[in-house]
Amino acid sequence: MRHFANTAQAEAWNGYEGAQWARGQERWDAVNDGFNQPLLDAAAISETDAVLDVGCGAGRTTRLAARRAARGRALGLDLSGPMLDKARESAVREEVANVAFVQGDAQVHPLDAGAFDAVISRYGMTFFTDPVAAFANLHRALRPGGRLAFVCAAEAEANEWLAALASLKDILPLGGFGKADGPGMFSLTDPGRIRDLLAAGGFDEVEAHRVEAAGKWGTDAADAAAFLLDSGPGRHLLDQVTPSEQDAARQALTAALRRHEADGGVWLRSSSWLVTAVRGGPAHG
Repeated sequence: MRHFANTAQAEAWNGYEGAQWARGQERWDAVNDGFNQPLLDAAAISETDAVLDVGCGAGRTTRLAARRAARGRALGLDLSGPMLDKARESAVREEVANVAFVQGDAQVHPLDAGAFDAVISRYGMTFFTDPVAAFANLHRALRPGGRLAFVCAAEAEANEWLAALASLKDILPLGGFGKADGPGMFSLTDPGRIRDLLAAGGFDEVEAHRVEAAGKWGTDAADAAAFLLDSGPGRHLLDQVTPSEQDAARQALTAALRRHEADGGVWLRSSSWLVTAVRGGPAHG
């Protein structure tokens, strides 16, 4: 029986949120693929490494890691059943044989001690209810000298997709949307907090460097607006207003995104932290 300490996130990612991400895998990959090479380079994955991908979602980064570890293996770990189903389908279609996926909560999942040479994550480290417990568990799963590398969102205002949604503040009840007040995409925007949490989890040599990339969010402004508002956060906001206000939000967001149209798409810049660390002494706690 699976054990999820992070029950709220498990419910979301096994409900609408996970299903929407699974349906839109190619689009989400197009949005975030600019961070793949910096992430994998930072993890310094060798041909024989065993790699753990935390919050792997539909498995894009897991499969890329598996290709780099051609004589090793890659394991993707995620809360979301729908996204893992998509990950397995994609691995079969792409004929990536040295990859596997498991549903679990990184805070408590029983990972074998010292089983991995590298732990990676693209936007999967910010949803923990107890980040110290999660990082301690990942620390334990790494061999001595093993490497941790992950990408997490920098401050909300540095991300153009969120600035576009913020333009709807007079229509939608944005409230604390985009704030770092609990588990969620923006919970690790402070590099000082990142260093403290990783140190508490047992990691050494923690560094955080800003990385930026432009992603393609749609073919045109209307397409990108529909995609953003169909996401879990977008749908949550729309569900709180009337149908006429929903229509007004779609029109306003489409107008806000028109200035980002170029080269056959809507390109929005995302700003993130690329975090690296190594396994030090015994994890705390």
